[in-house]
Amino acid sequence: MSALAHPLAANLVQSVDWLAIAPPTLTAVVGLVVLVADLFVPEAKKPLLGWVSVAGLAAAALLLLPLLGHDRSTFCLTGTTRACSYTADRFTLIVQFLVLGGALLTALLSVTTLKDGKRRYPQGEFWFLLLSSAAGAALLPASRDLATLIVALEVASLPAFALVGIRHGDKRSSEAALKFFLSSVTATAVSLLGISFVYATTGSLYLTQVADRIQHVDGQLHTLAQTGVVLTLVGFAFKTAAVPFHFWVPDTYVGAPLPIAAYLSVVGKAVGFSGLILVTVVAFPSYADVWGPALAALAALTMTVGNVAALRQQATRAYSAVRLLAWSSVGQAGYLLVPIAAAGYTDDAQKAVGSTVAYALMYAAVNLGAFAVAAAVARTERLNRISDYRGLYARNPLAALLLAFFLLCLAGLPPGIIGLFAKVTVFSAAVEAGLGWLAVVMAVNVVIALYYYLQWTALLFRAPEGEPARHRLPAPLTAALALTGTLGVVLSGAPQLVLRFAATGLF
Repeated sequence: MSALAHPLAANLVQSVDWLAIAPPTLTAVVGLVVLVADLFVPEAKKPLLGWVSVAGLAAAALLLLPLLGHDRSTFCLTGTTRACSYTADRFTLIVQFLVLGGALLTALLSVTTLKDGKRRYPQGEFWFLLLSSAAGAALLPASRDLATLIVALEVASLPAFALVGIRHGDKRSSEAALKFFLSSVTATAVSLLGISFVYATTGSLYLTQVADRIQHVDGQLHTLAQTGVVLTLVGFAFKTAAVPFHFWVPDTYVGAPLPIAAYLSVVGKAVGFSGLILVTVVAFPSYADVWGPALAALAALTMTVGNVAALRQQATRAYSAVRLLAWSSVGQAGYLLVPIAAAGYTDDAQKAVGSTVAYALMYAAVNLGAFAVAAAVARTERLNRISDYRGLYARNPLAALLLAFFLLCLAGLPPGIIGLFAKVTVFSAAVEAGLGWLAVVMAVNVVIALYYYLQWTALLFRAPEGEPARHRLPAPLTAALALTGTLGVVLSGAPQLVLRFAATGLF
C-alpha cells in the first residue's frame, strides 16, 4: 500500500495495483540498476550493461501476459472506477507491447553500435536514458488523466533528447539534439496551455470526467474550451511528426545514433499516436467536429509532404538512406492519422482506432527491420548513402532480401501482404467514415511512395561496383534482423491476426 496525495482531489483510493504498473516500473528500475552498476563495472565488462538492459526489457514485456483479458485500474478517485490515473486495458497492453518490443529491438541494435571503436559512447548513461525513455513511453498509453499524460510524454522525450546528442564531439549530433529539444519544448508548452484551458472549463484533468463535463460548458467558456482542445493536440501532433510539426525529423534522424533514429521512428510515434487517441476519442469525443476535420487535414498534408520529400531524395544517389527513411516515416505518419480522423466522423470510433493500432504494429516491425539492415550496411559504409546499397545482394544476400521485403511491406506490395492489408484497413476506415477525398489523397500518395520504395529495392539487386566484400554480422544485429524478418513473414501469412490483436478496449 502507498499513500499518495493528488492535487485535484482530497480522496483517493490509496491502494496500488502493482501488477498493473509492473511493465513500466520494472523498466525504470532496471534503468536505475544499470546506472548505479556502471559506477562499479570495469571498462572491459561494460557490454554486460547492455545485456542486462535487453533482459530487463524482455522481462517487462513478459509482464504484460498476466494482464491479458483483465482491465485493471489504479490511482482512482474514491467510489468510482471511471476516474483513474492509470488503466491497463487492451489498448494499453497493445501499445505497451509495441513500445517494449521496439525498445528491445533498439537495445539489440545498440549493443553492436556501442561496441564500435570508432566512436565513444558513455555506456551506463546510454542504457539508463534508453530505459528511462522506454518507461515513460510504456506509461503513456495507460495514463487516464491529462497531468499523467504530459508527465509520461516528457519522461519519454527528455532522455531521447540526450540520446540524440550522446555522441561526444559530433557537431551534427549536438545540432540535431538541440533542434529536437527546442521544438519539442515549444510544443509541450502549447499543450500545457491547452490543458490549463481545459481544466479551467471542466474543473478536472481525468479524461472520463473531462469528456462528461466539457459537453456542458457554459456558453461564455465555449471558445476557451475549443481553444484548449486544439492546443492540447499540438504536443501529441509534434510527437507523431505530423506536418507542420515535422521539421525536426530529417536532421534529428541523421544526426542521432542509428539505433536511436530507429527508436524515434517507432516508439516515438507510438507515444504520439497513443496520446492523440486518448485525448481525442476518450477526453474530447463531443468536440469531434473540431478535431476530426483538423486531423483529416493534417493526415492529407503529412502523407503528401512526407512522400514528396522522400521522392526528392532519390534525385541524388549521394543522399543518406536514413534521411530517406526519415521522410518515409513522415509519410507513414499521415496514413496513421487517417483512422483517428475518421473516428471523428463515425459512431464506431473503436473500430477506427483499431485500424491505427493495426497499422502501427505492422509499421513498427518492418521499419525497425529496415533500420536493422541500415545498421548492417553502416558497419562498412559509414555515410550510409542510397548508392551504398547497390549490389547489396552480392555482398549479403540475406540482408538484401530482408530489406527488399521490408520496403515492399512499407509500399503495400506482395509479398509484403501485411503492408497491403494494413493500408486497405486504413483506406476502408476513411471510406466508411465518409472521407472519400482523404481516401483519394491516400491512394495518390501510395502510388508516389511506390516509386522510391521500388527504386531502392531494385538497387539492391543491381551489379555491384567493384568486387563485393562480404562481412559477418554480429550476433545482436543478426538477432534483430531475424526477429523483424520472422515477424513480418508470419504476419504476411496471417494478416487477419493483426486486426484481431489490435481490437482496442477503450470503451
